[in-house]
Amino acid sequence: MIEAKIRGLGTYVPERVMTNADWEKILDTTDEWIVQRTGIRERHVAAPKEVTSDMGTHAARRAMEDAGVSEEDIDLLICATASPDTLLPSTACWMQPKLGLEGKPAFDISAACSGFVYGITVADQFVKSGQYNNVLVVGAEMLTRMVDWQDRSICVLLGDGAGAAVVSSQGEGGRILGSRLHADGTYGELLWIPAGGTRMPPTLETVEKRLHYYTMRGNELFKIAVKSMADVTKELLEGLAMDSGAIDWVVPHQANVRILQALAKRLRVPWERVVVNIERYGNTSAASIPLAFDEALHDDRIKRGDNILFVSFGGGLTWSALIVEW
Repeated sequence: MIEAKIRGLGTYVPERVMTNADWEKILDTTDEWIVQRTGIRERHVAAPKEVTSDMGTHAARRAMEDAGVSEEDIDLLICATASPDTLLPSTACWMQPKLGLEGKPAFDISAACSGFVYGITVADQFVKSGQYNNVLVVGAEMLTRMVDWQDRSICVLLGDGAGAAVVSSQGEGGRILGSRLHADGTYGELLWIPAGGTRMPPTLETVEKRLHYYTMRGNELFKIAVKSMADVTKELLEGLAMDSGAIDWVVPHQANVRILQALAKRLRVPWERVVVNIERYGNTSAASIPLAFDEALHDDRIKRGDNILFVSFGGGLTWSALIVEW
């Protein structure tokens, strides 16, 4: 049977760093308020001429270099994003010529913060089926352009960045043991952009009412997020005949430090085994897991043979879990 592995990883964040002190100059908020409720101290913000596909391209090239593959080796490009360059074409198609992948299949996944795990899972199936040998999965988000900077309930949470992985049938890397994906659209309006699609096409009124930005009902999402991520993890562990004690590291979506603390307690995983970098990046949606994973790899926390749980929750609502043996 063909095994799928995460063969290479790469990340990118913009140079500009925006601290909580910077937000204090713009909004009626404080560093103390933001840190206590979210754990975030700073986040990266894209340059004016950057777009999501630019960030994704930087991360993708680094992942390809890490994997030791060239443009000719890549069979498929998947981009997970909730902040695309344009509604049409896909951000994957905008990235394609920048990466020299013209003619190769390319598409986007819209699963918000669960997008990277969704993308790795899709790549896993293509590789295990034997259809493709090397799939490039990118999670890229420019959320600071998708949020109302007057809405302090959400604008202080989000940051920009990208992460990418090469999922391959060849070479060394993290062996994908299994995954589980879920979604429930009945909760869609807990985290969404009301206007801009066929449901509410753009008009002067929708712009004036600021309906083209993310809106979120955070208190309702909190409880659902913790339960959903814990449940999908238990489901995956049971399917693999593993228990939580077999997990060496948890690399969760970086949404809110309180959510991560509650999740660790539910899973009975020691807090020191949870990879957390939200204080420096904020919530970068589909980019958050690869950003955290790459950091833990490069500071040598993750060792060969470790079992790593990726677990996420996002708009849709979507939630997912994936385990890799490194």
